[in-house]
Amino acid sequence: MNIEQILDKVYLLPGALKLKLYQSIVKVSYPKGHILLRADKIENSIYFIKKGIVRAYSKTGDNEITFWFGKEGDTILSMKSYVENQKGYEDIELLEDCELYELKISNLQKLFYEDIHIANWGRKFAEQELIKTEERLISRQFRTATERYKDLLKNNSNLIQRVQLGYIASYLGITQVSLSRIRAEIK
Repeated sequence: MNIEQILDKVYLLPGALKLKLYQSIVKVSYPKGHILLRADKIENSIYFIKKGIVRAYSKTGDNEITFWFGKEGDTILSMKSYVENQKGYEDIELLEDCELYELKISNLQKLFYEDIHIANWGRKFAEQELIKTEERLISRQFRTATERYKDLLKNNSNLIQRVQLGYIASYLGITQVSLSRIRAEIK
């Protein structure tokens, strides 16, 4: 997915302003297994996924709890660093070799002050991220693991082929054995 498509999904900017935003974005690549964002660190960049899959997770004791997957067109960021310039709580691991677009938060903040349209783009961006987080929370609280798995199949079926089942089980809040049982029941 190209950067124009990704940015336009958030909010349509006039051409000259879109170009101004593009000029702050750099294309980067990292290998599978790379930890892009680290917990307990203030992150300085936002990334948009051109190609690849990532996961967000938090460590609790000896366990890693996966709570989000990102794929082509999605945004990678520490919302805590982006909004409050504070240390984040998540690690972001690349599950495939990834091509990303990187935008420094400081450059984006500068553009917010320079133009109301870009500031509105940033507002819409934050609103969309908040809604995605809210939907994940509601799903986790009010749906069964089977319902969450079916929803994953319906909305992100390609993740099943691209992501380890252990990460999917963690994302669903169940063991790998329970996931195997659910998968057998659905077939």
